[in-house]
Amino acid sequence: MSTDFGRVGVLYGGHSAEREVSLMSGQGVYDALSGAGIDAHLFDTGRQTLVDLVNAGFDRVFIALHGRYGEDGTIQGALEMMGLPYTGSGPMASSLSMDKIMTKRVWLQHGLPTPGFVVLTDGADLSSVGALGWPLMIKPPHEGSTLGITRVDGAVALKGAYELAAGFDEEVLAEQFIRGREITVPVLGKGAAARALPIVEIIAPGGNYDYEHKYISDDTRYICPAELDAGLTGRIQRLAEQAYRTLGCEGWGRADFMLDEEGRPWLLEMNTSPGMTSHSLVPMSARAAGMSYAELCIAILSTASCKVRQHARN
Repeated sequence: MSTDFGRVGVLYGGHSAEREVSLMSGQGVYDALSGAGIDAHLFDTGRQTLVDLVNAGFDRVFIALHGRYGEDGTIQGALEMMGLPYTGSGPMASSLSMDKIMTKRVWLQHGLPTPGFVVLTDGADLSSVGALGWPLMIKPPHEGSTLGITRVDGAVALKGAYELAAGFDEEVLAEQFIRGREITVPVLGKGAAARALPIVEIIAPGGNYDYEHKYISDDTRYICPAELDAGLTGRIQRLAEQAYRTLGCEGWGRADFMLDEEGRPWLLEMNTSPGMTSHSLVPMSARAAGMSYAELCIAILSTASCKVRQHARN
């Protein structure tokens, strides 16, 4: 694969609550690209401006940003205006995928399985979530890395969980809890050519895959490829590809699932700029498919493009 990409910016850091994770992801991507002889440069969108980005003279950029202003279509729209090719999904798919509520609505419209939910806003009757049954997951719909998420086992804890999530978002997602195995499926490519990588099963202490167990602790176990029969593996991978295409994703992404006790997969969310840290799941899955971390970074970088302008030309 050619590594003649010109001057490459690795966008990392940013302003979101996931800044620290993005700093780790971006450093990993930068080290891999530089080690492969690519003219890569770190660019912290939380410390530098769009004017700085225009003046940096990049030929393309690798987006290693997570959360708001990096994964939600904001920076993608700015890059489209600049005509600067970038990795990952375009503004619309990024915005849709970042919003867990809109993601679920799109999936349901296309008949894809996702847990039942209720949207809560300030002044809403919290008792309305009881129809979903207990326990519940209470989430801010625009955050990642499990920030602001609480498992609620009964009505007594509901108010505190809502207030925690509402500290991140005006709307709060109350989602049916699916008891079973937590799995995730990376997807690479675009349209009909998009293909799922090996499935990763996540086994966190006490089933609590929180920020600590994602990025800091070594107590979480990962099984890749997940120990599933071939038929179920193929079905989950095809569902991940369908969920990815339905949202209009391209380049790369990662679909998160719960596999219930009857072996039925339930879609939780789509990540359009997944983590690339030492604990991250996309590099782990790629490794199981025979692709090194550096090869993964280069493969993603090779797909950089301006999506809106590309569609306009077509």
